[in-house]
Amino acid sequence: MLIVFFDIQGIAMAEWVPSGQTVNQQYYIEVLTKLHERVRWKQLELWRNGWILHQDNAPAHNTLSVKQFLANKNITVLEHPPYSPHLAPCKFYLFPEIKSMLRGTHFVSVENVKAKMVEILNSLTEHDLWN
Repeated sequence: MLIVFFDIQGIAMAEWVPSGQTVNQQYYIEVLTKLHERVRWKQLELWRNGWILHQDNAPAHNTLSVKQFLANKNITVLEHPPYSPHLAPCKFYLFPEIKSMLRGTHFVSVENVKAKMVEILNSLTEHDLWN
């Protein structure tokens, strides 16, 4: 599984979930900690002025500990209404775009898949992400 955080300027962070790892509240807080630091170093102005995180309603996203973490880091969360998949832009543009780029490609290892995904994510333009 790949967790991707992006905005119209590019991919802020991509995190491969280790095989066998459950994305629970503890793991998700670790990922959010990395994201928080990445934003701090890559987009200092955004980090200083505040930013908004849009995430779906996955169980790990809605736990009290995750909500407290986000509040303590002054990260505003754009709430995702229940049963509203049309508000998940990655499901309607980013993931289908990546799938089309991978269509017909055969890989001999998981590491090759990961390398290709990094290549694709790095190749996305601001126009691609704006869509």
